[in-house]
Amino acid sequence: MYLTARQAALHRFAAHRRAPRGELDRHFRSYSGSITALVPSYAEEPGVVRQTLWSAALQEFSSLRVVLLIDDNPYPTDPVVAARLDATRKLVIDIEQELKAPHGAAQAAFRVFVEGRAGGATPAELLPKVCEAYSEAACWLESMAASEPINDHVDEFFVDSVIMGLARELRLTLLALNAAQSQNESPDLDRLEELYLRLVRIFACQLSSFERKRYANLSRESNKAMNLNSYISLMGSRWVTDPRGDVDILRKVGEDDVLGEGAQVLDVPDSKYLLTLDADSLLLRDYCLRLVYFLEAEENSHIAVTQTPYSSFRGAPTRIERVAGATTDIQHILHQGMTHYGATFWVGANAIILKRAILDISETNMVGGYEIQTYIQDRTVIEDTESSIDLGNHGWGLANYPERLSYSATPPDFGSLVVQRRRWANGGLLILPKFWRQISERRQRRERVGLREVLLRTNYMASIAWASAGLVFLLVYPYDGRLLSPLIFIAALPYFLAMGNDLRTCGHRFSDIFRIYGFNLVLLPVNIAGVLKSVEQAFTGEKIPFVRTPKVRDRTAAPGLYVAIPYLIVAFSLFTLWRDFQESNWGNVAFAGFNAILATFAIRAYIGFKNSAVDMALGVMDWMYVSPRTAKPKPVPYPVATPENTDWSTLLYQGDRRLDRDLRGGDDRRRRIGVK
Repeated sequence: MYLTARQAALHRFAAHRRAPRGELDRHFRSYSGSITALVPSYAEEPGVVRQTLWSAALQEFSSLRVVLLIDDNPYPTDPVVAARLDATRKLVIDIEQELKAPHGAAQAAFRVFVEGRAGGATPAELLPKVCEAYSEAACWLESMAASEPINDHVDEFFVDSVIMGLARELRLTLLALNAAQSQNESPDLDRLEELYLRLVRIFACQLSSFERKRYANLSRESNKAMNLNSYISLMGSRWVTDPRGDVDILRKVGEDDVLGEGAQVLDVPDSKYLLTLDADSLLLRDYCLRLVYFLEAEENSHIAVTQTPYSSFRGAPTRIERVAGATTDIQHILHQGMTHYGATFWVGANAIILKRAILDISETNMVGGYEIQTYIQDRTVIEDTESSIDLGNHGWGLANYPERLSYSATPPDFGSLVVQRRRWANGGLLILPKFWRQISERRQRRERVGLREVLLRTNYMASIAWASAGLVFLLVYPYDGRLLSPLIFIAALPYFLAMGNDLRTCGHRFSDIFRIYGFNLVLLPVNIAGVLKSVEQAFTGEKIPFVRTPKVRDRTAAPGLYVAIPYLIVAFSLFTLWRDFQESNWGNVAFAGFNAILATFAIRAYIGFKNSAVDMALGVMDWMYVSPRTAKPKPVPYPVATPENTDWSTLLYQGDRRLDRDLRGGDDRRRRIGVK
């Protein structure tokens, strides 16, 4: 499957022709469509979110709104958490305020151009003002880049590729305009207008934030999908905050509704496209422009989602971050090949979505007496994979754009990587039956179903399960020379040679194929745990909470069991080596020695011997530690309600809730019966 997808990707890369800048400017000159960028955030560091918001805000688009979807508890009691939440809330205000100066300058320059054009000025007379406007915009970006702190390789990428990348492109346009001026030539008036509009679009962005947990009638499910779904369900309407006792809900404003003075109205504009962007991802300057242009081509009218599968940031300081980033960069190539065979999967870190397409897969459920709209499925923690199948059921397609325009953070230590990869390993098996039903329905409709599409999709969803099982078999089964043929190794050579070449093309080393092999050995227990969790979920039907990947500068402790098992792999490989050496089974001796050496290197490089001891000790302590029993509190009588201390609005709205499960303390019990 690797070789199949890779070969198709090479064809796509060879056939890809980048749309010229002039064609993009012409297409979006009088463009009226809009796009809403949704950035879901939960317990993120404000500095990380800030860079993501800037990369979205500087996208060149005629009507762009960026909405930060804050999923933290809106009323934290921990002062550290509260300070972080306040800083996150202020981000959208600060960025929008900073954009006012360059946006105002671009608008003023454009008004001067319009007046000059109406007054009969020639292109040659107007050209110097265009050069001046581009110079001012580039200087503003360069000044911003110079003031940015650089503490790590992600900061360096943000400054060099996001901010300065845009500044360099404006400088390139300025070079062309200066050259035209020096040659006593000039673009025509329409082209000059397009250049002005480009500047206006770059800095014209509206930013806001939204917190779904403030409202009782929006989903409280702890996952990214429902955070996105909650806001999407509000789009295209006006809503007013309606206090219902001790909770607030959002009520849709009708045409005949008369709102009282001081009513809190939330106006959520609709848009043709949605951009979903993880809070730790960065976009290059023309991501939206090129992907929307791609979607609006006539041959792509059936495409619902397009994306550029994200790449890793270069210059990672840790070995585990570099090798994990190498696997990410390889996946970018494979996803391009999957598009060639119609087997694209939505990768949720970033994507442009045609909004009317996800309306087709909308589901409505009643939860707690409220209607909850679901567009992106949250049955598994890989919600984008299942939604890809749902879109296919409604005749929509997906496509990967064959350029690297998005980048995302890679976990810098083993503990945070465990969280991410365990999440990735969970859910694929649960989605597989839905895909097989789709294939059956398509065949009944006499649609062509390609074999390579079926194989690539099945491999994407289930390969972690069978690859983990196969690796365990190779490690523990006592096979001998009768089962181990040299042809097995020869058959694997094309795979390793192709991967090594791809790694080198992506800026890594050919020898990283061995590092990735050791990397997969130490991740074996993590992948198996994710697969077993899928099996458990299949039997219980319970949703698994979305666990965010920790993004901290300090090390994240890994579960002790996941650290201990790689050592067991080394020990068993050494035992196998000794046993087969006694029996002169030289092929197995070489294989066991190979596993022992690479697993030992991976433990040292990706976990660390000292960190391993700490994590395993913490794991033993957690297993042995039992919380002391506390005396069961005596029942607290309900307070006597009087007209003076009764919260009448809550009592009228909630009614008698004393039969609810009493999971909290006496203060909450007072609130339930309406006593202040």
